[in-house]
Amino acid sequence: MIIVLAGTSDARQLALEIQKAGYHVMATVVTEHAAEQLQHAGLSVHLGRLTAAQLTELIQQKKAKAVVDASHPFAEEASKNAMQAAADANVPYIRYERKATPVASEHVTFVDSYEEAAEYAAQKKGVVMLTTGSKTLHIFAKKLLGLPDLRVIARMLPRKDNMEKCEQLQFPQENIVAMQGPFTKELDIALFKHFGVTLLITKESGKVGFVDEKIAAAEELGIETVIIRRPTIQYQTVYSEFSDVIAALHRHVPLSINQ
Repeated sequence: MIIVLAGTSDARQLALEIQKAGYHVMATVVTEHAAEQLQHAGLSVHLGRLTAAQLTELIQQKKAKAVVDASHPFAEEASKNAMQAAADANVPYIRYERKATPVASEHVTFVDSYEEAAEYAAQKKGVVMLTTGSKTLHIFAKKLLGLPDLRVIARMLPRKDNMEKCEQLQFPQENIVAMQGPFTKELDIALFKHFGVTLLITKESGKVGFVDEKIAAAEELGIETVIIRRPTIQYQTVYSEFSDVIAALHRHVPLSINQ
């Protein structure tokens, strides 16, 4: 059994590839939608967030032979928990992370945190579009909502908990775009034009996160983009290709042991 932290679309594809390679796989996810997708594909799934201790218990309960951490590049806590759990359970930890997208544009500014991005936006005024998800929406709401000459548009997944969070933060419903990606460059351009966006805030999520399309759309319209850099975590080894992850599994967990 291999436990895969599979919180993104490419992570879920990796979990399927690991299973195709001959390993038994249990994927851990935090949304029912992701769980349903993987269950329909024939994978065993654990639904819900896990602390390091809970993940250690799961590893021991399932007699897992390795942990593949394919969580989102910004899921810092999940990665730290996975590393701790693998160490406590004495099993190999393998990190998969999608490649970052090279960005070269005079309209792009890099920052190191959500707080820094919010402070930058507060100085710029105009219409700010957030494509940073709902988890950190409170940071932007606290710093930006109610400022004169500034409108904040939040784009996020159309989930009940996201809408409830927007309501709690008193986010105007006319400033919410609840849509499921992927988003094409053309759709991004249409949305930016519709709202009159003057500043885009996004994360360095990588190509699979469709950062390319957002930046290209903003660039075409002359819109400045703020990119939040990935958190710095000290991984021993990071793989960005499925084949490299599976090769690492073969080295650490020969199939004869997995069966």
